[in-house]
Amino acid sequence: MAPESTPKKEKKDKKRKSEAADLPVQPEAIPPAEGTASAEAVAMEVDGEKALKKQKKEKKEKRKSSAAGEAADDEDDKKGEFSVPLDAISPIASPLANKKLTKKLFKTTKKASKARQLKRGVKEVVKAIRKGEKGLLLLASNITPVDVISHLPLIAEEANGVEYVWVLSKEELGQAAGTKRATSCVLISTTPVKRAAPKDGSTPKGASAEDLADLKSSLEEIIEEVKKLESPAAIKY
Repeated sequence: MAPESTPKKEKKDKKRKSEAADLPVQPEAIPPAEGTASAEAVAMEVDGEKALKKQKKEKKEKRKSSAAGEAADDEDDKKGEFSVPLDAISPIASPLANKKLTKKLFKTTKKASKARQLKRGVKEVVKAIRKGEKGLLLLASNITPVDVISHLPLIAEEANGVEYVWVLSKEELGQAAGTKRATSCVLISTTPVKRAAPKDGSTPKGASAEDLADLKSSLEEIIEEVKKLESPAAIKY
């Protein structure tokens, strides 16, 4: 048999019930009517949260794509490496970039190609320098016969604002310049290219100010390294 409830227990139960009855009933939340200021405020708050989440997601995806792009570039650099025998290096190839600097040069060459600030081949390079364009001239040391480009260092020295440096491989230089063929020389120009406005009145296509600023920053850093280069005999490969 179940034990009978004591008077004390009955009193406690009654007290709890009366306290629960005295508690105020929370009104059920009613959404604001459409078109009112309250409804607009709620909508703006929700939209703001969505926009913030979207912005965070885009930043995360951008970081991932940037990291993936750098990894792909490094992989391309490894795949595109060419072995150049020492006897294939021209005796006039001075100053000659070392491996570390060569990688920087090729990455900057790719940036210049993307920004349309790159001149390829002897004819284009000579024409650009004579027009007064400034920048950095890259020469391939394994070009034969070397007479094809032997006059370019002198032209660069006589020009105002043009530095030059030699790299080992014409094949790698061609790849960095965005061509399928080997390239004897390229000029990374710091002079913005003037483009004719289209007939339909739209804005002419060209490099963005951000791309040009990035290219200029990279180029200035590399030129300082080029000026400090030692003689070819002191460079180890």
